[in-house]
Amino acid sequence: MAIARAAIRLPAGSLGHVRLPRQLPLILSSGIVLQCALRRSKVGSSLTISVRVQCLDQRRCQSTTSKPGNQHPKQPGEQDSEAPPPPQGFARALARALYLSLRSLGAPFRIETLRKLYRQNPIELVLALGILACLAGIACFIVYIYFNYFYAKQFTRYPDPVAKALRRALYYSNYSPDPERALKYYKQALELCEELKLDFFSDDVMGIKIQLAQWLEQIHHPENAAKVLEVLLADCKRWVDVVEKSVKDKTSHKTPLTPRRLEMAEPAPGEESNVPEGLWAKRNRILAKSVAISVKLADLYSDEHVLKNELAYQHLLWAVDTVLKELQRRTTEGVKDGEGEWMSSEEIGGTLESLGHSYETKSQFHLALPLFFQALRLSKDQCHSAVLMNNIATCFAQHPLMDPGESPVDAMMEPLEPQASATPEVRRASYLAAAHRWAANANQHATEPRGDQRTGECDEACAVSLCNLADIANLSGNPAEARQRYEQAIALSKKISFAPGVAQAEAGLRALP
Repeated sequence: MAIARAAIRLPAGSLGHVRLPRQLPLILSSGIVLQCALRRSKVGSSLTISVRVQCLDQRRCQSTTSKPGNQHPKQPGEQDSEAPPPPQGFARALARALYLSLRSLGAPFRIETLRKLYRQNPIELVLALGILACLAGIACFIVYIYFNYFYAKQFTRYPDPVAKALRRALYYSNYSPDPERALKYYKQALELCEELKLDFFSDDVMGIKIQLAQWLEQIHHPENAAKVLEVLLADCKRWVDVVEKSVKDKTSHKTPLTPRRLEMAEPAPGEESNVPEGLWAKRNRILAKSVAISVKLADLYSDEHVLKNELAYQHLLWAVDTVLKELQRRTTEGVKDGEGEWMSSEEIGGTLESLGHSYETKSQFHLALPLFFQALRLSKDQCHSAVLMNNIATCFAQHPLMDPGESPVDAMMEPLEPQASATPEVRRASYLAAAHRWAANANQHATEPRGDQRTGECDEACAVSLCNLADIANLSGNPAEARQRYEQAIALSKKISFAPGVAQAEAGLRALP
């Protein structure tokens, strides 16, 4: 901005030709401002005009409001001084909207806001924060359960397509029950295993079929579950027969082991690595799995909705026979290289016990006794040993009268007289005496455990032993002792909420003379 001043003296006669306003600025073109000041001289008749010229710098500012009157017309060929902003992308707009939403949600949780709310409504604020904390904990727990279950090792060891089908099958089996969809995805998982040429005799692929059978049993379709396990058992038996024939013919090196091993994840610390499985090791695993499947089939055929006791008996008989034959083979031939251990003592004892219960249902107590004795010899749990002793006492109490030497347990008895001359009454008294001894032993073994060693099985075994002692006393002609035992059994069964014990003891009391 430039400023220039000048003074002009004019004679008094020429005043009539001058028309200038006093102290008013005149804006000329190109930003020039002309300011005039008139001053008459006291001496003489002259007039002094002061002219002040000011040049202003021109600056163009854009108004924040776009009024039609403020906009200058655009000249032809003239371009905008500033380019329009680029269009905002959808993802960026969504992120900004989300940021603003979260920012608005976080506003109530500022320190100042919380202090103000606490001064106004302290109880309501604490309650609201507690509810929010509980909801957040539930949400975190749900997320943890989801990833801990559906992305656990049981799924990650399968190829992705199989794992995806299994997740859906288990979801529609357990979380959102839909039998049709669950069955569809179970079948899809098995078809994918075949398509990917996975080993059908691996624990993982057989586990899908076993899980399918378990689910069918849960939705009250035991016959369909038995069909699934029958197919699996037949496949296992066929494979074992092929291996044994190849070993006998000395062509075992030509027997295929696995079409394709599962692509498993890296083993966790302390777990065995995914090394190739030898022929004898695989035979050992499949044979043990076959025994377990056979025992489960016997349980399914014994179901009250199926009641195929003969099939159950056949499966149990095959399982026990297989177990004993394998034990004998290992004793005579020794353990093969890489074969590993056979079934544990608890597993073998459970198989023998199952067959013993099968004989009980057929009232063949003389055949059930040796199996219970063998299971008792293999049992390592004191509470379960008491259960087996109760079974032995029941079998002795209901043992049929047979000719001397025909019963498998005659050699274990302590006869009152030589067996050849023993009368039926003497043999019956001998069986009842043995039953009383085993029932008393069961009561003692069930009462002894304390602390962590004592389980619910001990309490139930104790109540059952009291009922057995009462039944034996009644059969021996001692109703007073029987009544006392029944009353003790009822009191203990009610204390431990054991309904079958209460029912059995009350039925025994009503039967007393």
